Order: sequence, then structure tokens, then C-alpha cells
Amino acid sequence: MDLSVEFAGISIRNPTMLASGILGISYEVMKRVYDAGAGAVVSKSISVEPREGYKGPIIVKVDSGYVNAVGLANPGVDHFAQELVRYGYDKWGASGYYDHINSSDGEANNNGRSSSIIPLIVNLVGSSVDEFVSMVKRLDHLSIIGYELNLSCPHVEKVGLEVGDDPELVSRIIKGIRAVTTKPIIAKLGVGAVDMLEVARTAIDSGANAVTAINTIRAMVIDVETCMPVLSNKVGGLSGRAIKPIAMRCVYELYKAGVPVIGCGGVHDWRDAVEFMLAGAHAVQIGSAIGDGWLDVFREVNEGIRGYLARKGMKSVRELVGVAHNY
Repeated sequence: MDLSVEFAGISIRNPTMLASGILGISYEVMKRVYDAGAGAVVSKSISVEPREGYKGPIIVKVDSGYVNAVGLANPGVDHFAQELVRYGYDKWGASGYYDHINSSDGEANNNGRSSSIIPLIVNLVGSSVDEFVSMVKRLDHLSIIGYELNLSCPHVEKVGLEVGDDPELVSRIIKGIRAVTTKPIIAKLGVGAVDMLEVARTAIDSGANAVTAINTIRAMVIDVETCMPVLSNKVGGLSGRAIKPIAMRCVYELYKAGVPVIGCGGVHDWRDAVEFMLAGAHAVQIGSAIGDGWLDVFREVNEGIRGYLARKGMKSVRELVGVAHNY
């Protein structure tokens, strides 16, 4: 069965991706995710300057997922770019990952390290056009396969949802990025104060190639013994199975509106992945499920999809996309 997917300028070996926010700063960890079966990896959100994030507690398990407020902790774009150079992402330059895997010396040694690189989408977070554009300029010569823009973090001021709820700012950011790169741009959208379809159409019209739906949803947990909010930031983002029906509705509506979409939110097994693709997702991102089943989830989801295709008499995972809209 053919699990490969191609959409919005992206080609990957199967429809599963690591979602931004769970892992994705250390290249060695990202490589482990890919080796475990993911089709592509999305980094944690990278900002212009390093961010320490919030003090603990930053995550709490709830019945149907997690509530987290990490605070977008990351080492900054310069450090992250240096990490990628260290592992060979500069060898192939802007020609990209796809030229690398098609090259006869794709495993050539690079300063004592293998230059074998993985399909990496870098998630970027910022509060202004200049911040996003400067990060893309810093990264664009590297062999990454695209950018995902965090326009939907629900618990950090002046970034995330505050940006994503401003369609005019979204348009200016994406137009600014498109002016300096030919790589795919993916807008990661969430459930905010503004209609997601409006923001998605604005993003696509401004030069984005696709959207990811959805991010975590604003939430909190209170300890009844201490009478205090559990998270140091008090409010965080809910992820996991609890948000899957909301994410499913968003994916369904985005596909119906003609927007290329990646499904994210509550994918724990192959059934969840298939459901998202039937709703219209070309690929799915997996995050919280790693906390329950570690990296085996990627192999299990792909094996389950393969078995489902065989049972349905289908030869390609691409045959699943949008089927639910036929009824």
C-alpha cells in the first residue's frame, strides 16, 4: 500500500508528522522520531531570541489529554540554525531535502557526521512581520522542507492567538515571508475569537500553501486541596483526545472551503488518523499520544492505515482524503 502523500509543495513517505511543541529542539531527538516511523518532523516553536518559558509546573495530565503552559521555551533561531548546520542541513543548501534524498551521496560524511537529514518543517513564532521575516532569512539557505507559523498558541501574550486573531496581520506576515522564500508555508490555526475560515482564506490568499488545524485550546486545572491553579501560568492549552471532535469539525470545514489542511488534535491511533483524512486532511500531526505510547505510535498508526486500505480495497492513502464529503 502506498502511504506517501504529496500536497502544498510537500512530499513525505507517510501521512504522519510530529506535532510542534512535544519534542523538536534537539536534532538527535527529531531523528529518533523520524526513525520511529514519522513521515516528517515539525520542530518546536522557534523565536528570534531565546525564550526560557514558564517556571514549573508547566504540564498536567487530565482525563482525556494534557493541559500545558510551557511558554514557548526555545533556544532562539541562531542556536537552532547552528544545530541544523551541525547535522548537515547546510550541505544541500536551499535546493532542499528532496535533492538530498535523490542524491547518490546522501549519506556522505560531513565533518565526521553523517549528512543524512530528515524532512523537517520549522515552526516559527513571533509578534511582527519583521520577526518572522528575519527568521526565514536566517533559515532559508538550509535544507528544511517548509515553515509552519504558530498563529494560535493560546497562553503566551503578544504571540500565537493574538496574532492569529488579526487577519490583517496574518496577511502581512505571510506576504512578507513569501517575498523571501519559495518554500512551503503552513499556517497553524486555532480556535480563537475570529472565524478560522476567515483567517485560513486570508492565509492562503496571502501566499500560504496550507494550514494546520488545530492548536491546543485555552484551558486550566485547579487543585481542590491547595485551592490553587496547577500550572504556574494558571492558564494553558488543552491537547489530546478531548479536542479531537473540535479539530475534526475544523478540518472538515476547511477542506470544504478548498483549503489544503493538516489535521492535528487528538490523534492517538490509526482510526483517528483515518477519520481526519476522511474529513479532508492530507496528513496528520501527532503530539500528546507520545506521552502515552512514546514513539511507537507512528509505526502503529501507519501499520493500521495500511491494514485499513487493504480491507477497503484501496492502493493509496491519498484515496482517503475528503471521502466523508461524498455523503
